[in-house]
Amino acid sequence: MDRDTLIEAMRPGSKNPLDNRDKNDLGRFGLGLKTASFSQCRKLTVVSSQNNIKTAALWDLDYVAEQNDWSLQLPEKEELNNLYMIENLEENGTLVIWENTDRIIDDTVVEKTEHIIYEKIQDLQKHLELVFHRYLAGKDKISIYINDSQLKPFDPFFTAHPATDELQKEIIVVNGEKVHIQPYLLPHYTKVSAHDYEYYAGVGGYLKNQGFYVYRNKRLLISGTWFRLIPQSEMYKLARIKIDLPNSLDHLWKIDVKKSHASPPAIIKNRLKKIIEKIAGASTRVYKSKGARLAKSDVAFWERYSARGEIRYTVNKGHPMIDAFVKKLNKEQKYEFSEILDLIADFFPKDTLYADLGNNPKEVVFENIVTDTELEEKALLLYQNKLFTLENLGILNKMEPFSKYTKNWEKFFAEQIQKGKI
Repeated sequence: MDRDTLIEAMRPGSKNPLDNRDKNDLGRFGLGLKTASFSQCRKLTVVSSQNNIKTAALWDLDYVAEQNDWSLQLPEKEELNNLYMIENLEENGTLVIWENTDRIIDDTVVEKTEHIIYEKIQDLQKHLELVFHRYLAGKDKISIYINDSQLKPFDPFFTAHPATDELQKEIIVVNGEKVHIQPYLLPHYTKVSAHDYEYYAGVGGYLKNQGFYVYRNKRLLISGTWFRLIPQSEMYKLARIKIDLPNSLDHLWKIDVKKSHASPPAIIKNRLKKIIEKIAGASTRVYKSKGARLAKSDVAFWERYSARGEIRYTVNKGHPMIDAFVKKLNKEQKYEFSEILDLIADFFPKDTLYADLGNNPKEVVFENIVTDTELEEKALLLYQNKLFTLENLGILNKMEPFSKYTKNWEKFFAEQIQKGKI
C-alpha cells in the first residue's frame, strides 16, 4: 500500500458495507484489522512497502487515552529501521506488529505462562488451519507460518479419502447470484484408520461438528450448525454440508462484523430443509448400516418391534435353543425363566450403549467367540445339553455366532460321531 491507502486502511470503518466490492474481497466493514488487533493488544503498527518504499502508521491506545484524542501516528522513516522484523519485509508487502498484548495472559495467571501461551498457539494453529484450509491447499495456495512452522490445511469434509461420500451438489439462485451447496458424508470409523477417525472429528468431536459449513470466498465463516432446522443427533454426525456464498449476499445472510454469525434468508432456508432430509437420511443409513450383523442370521436371540412411533427390543423366546431349554423345565420354572428373560429385555442398558457407540465406537466389542475351535467347543456343549439335535443341525448355519464358522458343521459332527465323542 502507498501512504494514502495505508492511512485509509487504518481508519475504523473505512468501508461502506453497501458498496460494490471485488468478488474476491474478504472484507466488508473495514473493521477487521483494527478490532482483531485491539482485542489482543494496545499498540498496533502497520508497515507497508510498495516498490520498496515503506510507509508506517500506528494506533497506540495508551497514547489515545493520554491525549484524549483518536490520533493516528505516522512514524518517520528513520524510525522504521528499529521496528520488529522490519528486515523481513519484502519489496512489496505488509508487516503487522502487535505490542503491549494484554489479552493473551490475563491478570489471574501467576505462573506457568509458557504453558498457557503454548496452548493458545496450538488453538490458533487449529483455528487457522480450518478457517483458511481452502487457501492453504490447491493450485494457488498460500503459506502461513507460526514460529517457522508451516500450517497444514484441515479439510473438515475429508475429501481426500475414497470412503467419503460426496452427494449431489445443488445450486440456489438468489438475486441473480449463485449459492453452491455440496453435501458430504464422512467415512464410518470402520473405513478409516484410528488416527484419521480421531483427527477428522475436529475440535469438539463429530457430534459438535455436524451440519452446515458456510464459506464466503473460500473463507470459513460458520461451522457445525443446522441453523435450528434440526437438532444435533448422533445419527447425523457424519453429515457435513459446504455452502459457498458470494460476498454480494452478505446482507441477506446477516453476516456480522466479526464474521462469526450468519443466518440464511427464508428463500434458502426452505431449500435447506429439503436438502437436510436427504442428507440426514443418507447419514442415518451409513451410521446404522455399520451396526448390522456381520453375518446374516435367520435365527436371532433378539427381536426388534416398531409400532406407534416406538421401537422395542426383546429376547426372542421362540429361538430354537431357548425353546429346547424351556422344554426341560417344569411349569413353575418355565414361568420364572420367562420372567427373567423379560427383565433382561426391559433393563437392556440402551443409554450406556448409545453413549459408548457415540463417543467410543471403536472400543465397543460385541463378540468374544472368534475362532473355529471356540465355536466347536461351544456347539458341542450345547448339543450335550440337548439344546439342539443332529436332525436340526442346520440352525447353526443361520444363528450367530455359529454362522461365522468357516468350516462345515455337518462334517464336524460327522467326525465327532466317527471318533465316538458323541
